[in-house]
Amino acid sequence: MRYRVILLALGLPAFAAGACNTDDASVFMGDGGNASSSSGVGGGGGSSSGVGGGSAGFDPGEGGNTSSGGTPCNAGPDEDQDQDGFSINEGDCNDCDPNVNPNAVEVVAGEGQGGAGGTAEPADENCDGQVDEPPEVCDTNLTVDTADPMDGARAIGLCKVSTAADEWGVADAQWTLPAGNAPPGDPNFDLGHGVLTGFGTNVNVQEGGKMLALSSGTARQPNDPGYQPVSGFSKGITATGHPFGFPKESPSCSGTVTGSCNDGAALQLVLRAPSNANGFRFDFDFYTYEWPVYVCSTYNDFFAAVLEPFPQGQSDGNITFDQLGNPISVNNAFFEVCGCGNGPPCMAGGISFTCAFGTAELLGTGFEDHAATSWLQTQAPVDPGAEFSIRFLAYDSGDGVLDSTALVDNFQWIAEPGTTVGTEPIPDPK
Repeated sequence: MRYRVILLALGLPAFAAGACNTDDASVFMGDGGNASSSSGVGGGGGSSSGVGGGSAGFDPGEGGNTSSGGTPCNAGPDEDQDQDGFSINEGDCNDCDPNVNPNAVEVVAGEGQGGAGGTAEPADENCDGQVDEPPEVCDTNLTVDTADPMDGARAIGLCKVSTAADEWGVADAQWTLPAGNAPPGDPNFDLGHGVLTGFGTNVNVQEGGKMLALSSGTARQPNDPGYQPVSGFSKGITATGHPFGFPKESPSCSGTVTGSCNDGAALQLVLRAPSNANGFRFDFDFYTYEWPVYVCSTYNDFFAAVLEPFPQGQSDGNITFDQLGNPISVNNAFFEVCGCGNGPPCMAGGISFTCAFGTAELLGTGFEDHAATSWLQTQAPVDPGAEFSIRFLAYDSGDGVLDSTALVDNFQWIAEPGTTVGTEPIPDPK
């Protein structure tokens, strides 16, 4: 079976009409199933293997309009033979393959982004007349203090705007409080979101030229306008309410009770998935000044990404976890960017941390002598063509001082079926 990696496609697709290519041996009339795309990728593994496992790719599926020895597929100009919602006259350039149509996202052949390699036959999945065009970069000229929530989407790699139900992209973007409610009319709130060119001396963006930052303090680098030290800046935005399903206490911190939600900031996006997408992934990196003194205390700051509708089998929408299944917070087990005078290992809140990545990623961030997770990647399933919302959020717990900051970048669509919710470290971030 072949797989493909989906990268965000350039702009709005130009509809390119054309009949199914009956000379292409990979396209056949089948005996009950989906047509195969001419763009598989070698390499294997399901997306549940996470980063560094199987490629996040294109799976043509079982059965349908294709078989290994079937007859060639022929579609009329007004038919919708592959039942993807588009006929040839409506812009479907391969009406024998439901994964190819104007509402699909381009799948770039070659080496997989999840660490799996492989080659592939290039194809024009989005029917814009171009084969394997590179993803659009739309965040180069964004400013750190932008007020436009759509710039937050652009900063993580979501360039395309959806203007209709059958068009994939960003349908809506809003700055909100962590629970999804409207923010106060307080200029301090806007300090909690920013668009950054990097973070400190050694932490780079993971795609494009910028990345999104959300902070319970100021979402800024120390040399950015508006920065306030993360060691003691309170924005005064108090008791705003935890997101649904929060707070979540860590089993590693027995008896701890998380305090009220303060100084939070969130970006909420309504997205429409491409017709060939079965999931998505994004990268994030969480920093906190609460480590090491306030691990396993009431000051349990959080980063979360909340997906709605909730993933199957979950009682809430959180899709970011540490390796023990805990949400990402001061009390999580993923802190590997840290150090101490007598170690590593380093003790915090009665928990031993290996601090395997040392302290280099803290330099120039304002979080020196504290801790970060380094870059992690979360993935989650989505139905092809479906509308859903995702809210990225960060906030203080218990008070508004000793801040925490999350970086978010590199949103990608996944075409491979069987995607499951999971978070894993990125072995070799940029």
